[in-house]
Amino acid sequence: MKNILFIIDEIEYKYFEFNPLVTDFWLIRTFLEEGYSVDITTKHELFLVNGNPFALKYSVRTKNSGIFKSGLPEKQSLNDYKVIFVRPDPPVDIDFINATYVLDCVSKNVLCMNNPSSLRNINEKLYINKFPSLAPKNIVTSIPSLIKEFLFEYGEIIIKPLNKCFSTGVFYLSKTDKNINAIINAATNDGKTKVMVQEFLKGIEKGDKRLIFIGGEIFEQAVTKVATNNDFKFNEHKKENLISGDLTPAQKAIAPVISDVLLKDGIYTAGLDVIEDKIIEINITSPCFFINEINALYGIKFEKIIFDKLQKIIEASLLVKC
Repeated sequence: MKNILFIIDEIEYKYFEFNPLVTDFWLIRTFLEEGYSVDITTKHELFLVNGNPFALKYSVRTKNSGIFKSGLPEKQSLNDYKVIFVRPDPPVDIDFINATYVLDCVSKNVLCMNNPSSLRNINEKLYINKFPSLAPKNIVTSIPSLIKEFLFEYGEIIIKPLNKCFSTGVFYLSKTDKNINAIINAATNDGKTKVMVQEFLKGIEKGDKRLIFIGGEIFEQAVTKVATNNDFKFNEHKKENLISGDLTPAQKAIAPVISDVLLKDGIYTAGLDVIEDKIIEINITSPCFFINEINALYGIKFEKIIFDKLQKIIEASLLVKC
């Protein structure tokens, strides 16, 4: 039986319906159309019984091009699945971490994408430093004096929380700003919480590009996310703020540099945010593939291309485990 489980975010779970802006729904519908049996759950519905991993799950079906979940949840052993897609959104908080402990107990015969131990141990912001030639200059600290020193060296910086997504809590700061201390204190929780501080890349004025990494490959199709509403960053998922993002030669050369490391870490799917050919972040928890936008921009069915790649990863994994 080709049975798979998607661990999705709570908001997707609560309002489960086909939403063209949500990557999981494109993937789930495509797997159903290709003959897979698909269930869904959330990290809060994962649990252990005497060390054995289970979930309260809903089964999923298609109808009139939409997807629907069953009315009542059922208890299911996680070891009954061939593949588990681990895709709850950040924040990577204690609830997220505890869910990865449950997933650590899943049989080695089950393929988890991405590896739960790596999701727990690898930080999406810090991961770029595995590839220093591709990363912007940065520091990770909670010490205000070090942040100000970095600010005055580079003139303009970006401050990011380490465990959030969708640009939440991200600040731009210039050395000419009149609120330097206030912004640094707010970002670091008065010097108690570590943040990622990066040099400001002026190429952000043209947007940042989302490169899609699956199974060692970076796809030719990409989107550029353009800032909106007088902000320096993309923060609204709207059609006018997502344009085609054909890869530069330097971006095409990224895959050979990062692939071995990501695959060794059990990272099969990722979204790389790139500015000026520098990787500013490697999204590994629940990367958005912008399927709806790529389909419109390139005139393709990107979900089918992604499915074919995922299918090859699944088949290769099953062969190894046999």
